[in-house]
Amino acid sequence: MKRLEELLLNIEHTLCGVAEREVTSLTCDSRTVSDGACFFAIEGTTVDGHTFIGKAVEAGASVIVCRHLPEGFDSSRSTAVIVEDTDKAMASIAAAYYDHPSRRMKVVGVTGTNGKTTIATLLYDTVRHLGHKAGLISTVVYKIDEREITSTHTTPDAIRLQAMMHEMVECGCEYCFMECSSHAIVQRRIYAVEFTGALFTNLTHDHLDYHKTFAEYIRAKKLFFDELPKSAFALVNADDRNGEVMLQNTSARRRTLSLRKMADYRCKIIEKSIDGMELKVGNESVWVRFLGKFNASNLLTVYGAARELGFDHNELLCTLSALQPVSGRFEFVKAEDGTTAIIDYAHTPDALENVLRTVEEFRRAGQKVTVVCGCGGDRDRTKRPEMAEIAVKYADLAVFTSDNPRSESPEQILQEMEAGVPAGSRYIKAVERDEAIKMAVMLSGPGDIIVIAGKGHENYQIIGTEKLPFNDKECARKWFSTFQR
Repeated sequence: MKRLEELLLNIEHTLCGVAEREVTSLTCDSRTVSDGACFFAIEGTTVDGHTFIGKAVEAGASVIVCRHLPEGFDSSRSTAVIVEDTDKAMASIAAAYYDHPSRRMKVVGVTGTNGKTTIATLLYDTVRHLGHKAGLISTVVYKIDEREITSTHTTPDAIRLQAMMHEMVECGCEYCFMECSSHAIVQRRIYAVEFTGALFTNLTHDHLDYHKTFAEYIRAKKLFFDELPKSAFALVNADDRNGEVMLQNTSARRRTLSLRKMADYRCKIIEKSIDGMELKVGNESVWVRFLGKFNASNLLTVYGAARELGFDHNELLCTLSALQPVSGRFEFVKAEDGTTAIIDYAHTPDALENVLRTVEEFRRAGQKVTVVCGCGGDRDRTKRPEMAEIAVKYADLAVFTSDNPRSESPEQILQEMEAGVPAGSRYIKAVERDEAIKMAVMLSGPGDIIVIAGKGHENYQIIGTEKLPFNDKECARKWFSTFQR
């Protein structure tokens, strides 16, 4: 419980009602309002929370935070806090309600199109391997030290985010590593988090259904770096042309990493095989259980961030050699006849090409590669023909299928993918994802490679409004077992 005055420090506002109110909980969902709650009327993309202010008052809300009041608002029942930006206000009030947990940990945020989950998770694994308690906020899972919580968003809303960080502090976590999605940045979910460091991976076309233009997508990512304090560090991938853009207006300590050019942190691939690769980090070599240039860049980001946090070079190299790939990120499933399925979350053109280029590096002569991929419904449509073009470019056979079609027609999505396929390319279509994986297994021979892209760790398929159980890894195992050769 907190007094309203405590929560409004440093927030510009106008009060309508008495200031002496006790706040017992925070929520932006009128269905969860209880006596003494502070309700935030958030103007969302589909629903305006201002329409639920009356319902929140009836349910016992003691405080309403909003941009404008509805007619007939009774200030004797609830106090209204009128602000210019309810998203910012919610983030600031949530931080104050939970005693500013980010001030009591070292919090590092990771943003970019690809690699966020891998980097955040490997940083969590790294500091725990070195004897420290940590928290993780990622697309795959939320972790409070060893306790796991089901992930609902890449970055949760400001209230849940601050509540989880508070729990991390309470259980002794010294570090928190979190993915910062472009949605979360522009919706101000991370506005009141006091970051120790920020990491930038890369930027390719994604989420244009939300941001509308690539320029707006860049602006969303850059906003994260623009608002960093002088005490923080900003580490960016200089191999991506947008890395320098992220650093242009930041007050943070600027650091770069690269596999190709001069940078503060450098890495080179010395040797590679299907089991991993040898990296030269600085002047020393280390063997890691990861494949591909994109993973070399991910690991260099982990190393650079950990160095900026003060960890020892030699201890970090030993730790890198012990790290395991993240679930659903270039994850192997093997059949008894030597056929290998590679499960990967790649759902952007750049990510899919990275995976397929890596496969090209270790595939043997005569080894056939089949790719199973699709594109999500109600999402960026511009990448559909690009994904299909990349699939047929690298694969001996592409199987186009569903990948969370949501409210769109799966057949229509596949037609839009086909628009990018050059004449003469080898591909087939299977609307049902289970059927697509079955066909890929049936059409592959012993020792061949099947890349199943798009869903990675996900254990569901969204069709219409239903979230149906489905997992690529388990599906591949099922058909490998069925068609033992």
